[in-house]
Amino acid sequence: MAGRADSTVLAGARVVLPTGTVENGRVIVEGTRIAGSSAEGAPAVDLSGHWIVPGFVDMHNHGGGGGSFTSGTVDDVLTGVRTHREHGTTTLVASTVTGEMDFLAERAGILSELVEQGDLAGIHFEGPFISPCRKGAHSESLLRHPDPAEVRKLMDAARGTAKMFTLATELPGGIDSVRLLAEHGVIAAIGHTDATYEQTVEAIDAGATVATHLYNAMPGLGHRAPGPIAALLEDERITVELINDGTHLHPAALGLAYHHAGAHRVALITDAMDAAGFGDGEYQLGPLAVEVKDGVARLVEGGSIAGSTLTLDTAFRRAVTIDRIPVGDVVQSISANPARLLGVYDRVGSLEPGKDADLVVLDEDFRIEGVMRKGEWIIRPKAVGSA
Repeated sequence: MAGRADSTVLAGARVVLPTGTVENGRVIVEGTRIAGSSAEGAPAVDLSGHWIVPGFVDMHNHGGGGGSFTSGTVDDVLTGVRTHREHGTTTLVASTVTGEMDFLAERAGILSELVEQGDLAGIHFEGPFISPCRKGAHSESLLRHPDPAEVRKLMDAARGTAKMFTLATELPGGIDSVRLLAEHGVIAAIGHTDATYEQTVEAIDAGATVATHLYNAMPGLGHRAPGPIAALLEDERITVELINDGTHLHPAALGLAYHHAGAHRVALITDAMDAAGFGDGEYQLGPLAVEVKDGVARLVEGGSIAGSTLTLDTAFRRAVTIDRIPVGDVVQSISANPARLLGVYDRVGSLEPGKDADLVVLDEDFRIEGVMRKGEWIIRPKAVGSA
């Protein structure tokens, strides 16, 4: 019997599964999905000397390839999506930045259509409900307290596609907003916050489940005033986002998070802006001017770090080669954990039969050789032959 035309066996690689790494493993693709067995005669591709890992899932991303999710056209957004797919991110949430409420509602409408089309996995509202003390690359004049009614307005504008809100939960209305989000199955993330340890614990008890880019845009860890970092690291209900670009975090800080929270509670993110995968130059992040120099994005006025130019393949490679995090733990942090948080682990985040055929092929140095999304090669591996 001839094999199906859309059946392929990827053979010979180290395959990272939820149960561990399989040497000389096989991944069978039928159509858009991973299959449990292959039809007789299905073509095989030899990927000896490579790794096969699940497609990356980025739950915090503002753009890439010169395209902005925060203010760009639909074509700009799709440019950013394509850029990150070429770097292994097969599932991506679009993040906004602080703006006028009506503008954010309008952005939600645009982005929600792309979610409904399957190009995006949801919307993350970062701002305007954050602390002026820890505003980072957000316009202070546009910040506001997290009023549940306004949170609900943005949820409604997103038409069911809102996945996460970043809040300074210590501000008036913060705890009520956390409860509202939790009741509607939307992630309440603590970030851009000046909260104390006790205030952070209160927000976690109210239903917050994520720390937005842990360490960044929050008070540092103190031995008498431990602040939010200690509360977020110690609580099993919290997943901590980490930006592993070598600029936002010292390797020791990343190691501390992995050691204390465990790989099952880490989500590697990019927090990328539109310069990611594009290059140095002048950009806009929302209403603010940004200069990217030597790959580091900073506000023109004030010099604050303004997102990153990171792609998740670089975050993966750094984690394994510089931070010495085991490959299986990195896969958990970059694919499985964010997929679970976003409620899409039944479809993506691991290499299991029945799930979307979203995968990344890496060489021995953990550099991208191939990217497949829903059974189609976005980047076809070069150094392969018939098995």
